[in-house]
Amino acid sequence: MSGNTFGKLFTVTTFGESHGPAMGCIVDGCPPGLPLTEADLQQDVDRRRTGTSHFVSQRREADQVRILSGVFEGHTTGTPIGILIENTDARSRDYERLRDRFRPGHADYTYQQKYGVRDHRGGGRSSARETVMRTAAGAIARRYLAMRLGVRIYGYLSQVGPLLLEPVDPPFAYQNPFFCPDPQRVKEIEELIWKVRSAGDSIGARVTVIAAGVPPGLGEPVFDRLDADIAHALMSINAVKAVELGAGVRSAAQRGRVLGGISSGQDVIAHLTLKPTSSIQVPGSTIDLAGNAVEIVTTGRHDPCVGLRATPIAEAMLALVLMDHYLRHRAQNADVKSATPDISAPRA
Repeated sequence: MSGNTFGKLFTVTTFGESHGPAMGCIVDGCPPGLPLTEADLQQDVDRRRTGTSHFVSQRREADQVRILSGVFEGHTTGTPIGILIENTDARSRDYERLRDRFRPGHADYTYQQKYGVRDHRGGGRSSARETVMRTAAGAIARRYLAMRLGVRIYGYLSQVGPLLLEPVDPPFAYQNPFFCPDPQRVKEIEELIWKVRSAGDSIGARVTVIAAGVPPGLGEPVFDRLDADIAHALMSINAVKAVELGAGVRSAAQRGRVLGGISSGQDVIAHLTLKPTSSIQVPGSTIDLAGNAVEIVTTGRHDPCVGLRATPIAEAMLALVLMDHYLRHRAQNADVKSATPDISAPRA
């Protein structure tokens, strides 16, 4: 299987399956000298962890981060950073009845057709469990960007089902299990999720992520546009079906100018829409390995709304893109001097 590495200079290669012994990744290209400990990664990983509330999957993984290489005496060395997180609460028996049949809306059938073999336990490599490693790797990028450039990355749930949420208090998003940015709307979300879960169903969501303090000049004007790479990164997250940059689809009604796919110093804003998870308790129709029509009920522990835990993952992917593009920009243009002032820099 190819396609497990992301980035060009700051690269992340992930490995592992949902019900395998562990998840892992190799982060290569991180500059030396960055202060880094396992605790620095743990805080981001914990924010996407399952089993933290009644509203998400009850798979209770410790998600304990272990740094195996690339860090010495609390600082990065410039060599590959190996990270491992063991799977400690996988219940493979929950998926035994799915061994010979495909879950609708999942990658089961397509994996079988592409590889001729599949791991039926929780989807194997296609499981959202893989995103725990993106989150850990993204924490490294986020830390570097914050310490070296002053970039701040944050996000929040901007829609769940029919409920539209405004960023009344963005910091509050990190104080509730929904990443809701409005304290007055939490009760509504609770009631909606309970209703959906009680029906054995699922619901979709929209997440917004923002990077403030991004310097101008990141991105290339043709194939490697910054917005194109952000779209690629966010679209690679499980269940994401739409990505918008800035005004997104509302741009059709606007007038204005384009910036050539290069950061301008303004905030970078992205929105991602996630479909309702197909892992629901409602009986459905599918086929088995022999192509016979059969009925199926998806078992196991699943999120009624995968978007509720997507904010830390989206933040991580945005951080990875910005980090990669910053290193690429530095490599080619470190000596460039512009007569025009940096509009993102604070003025006296």
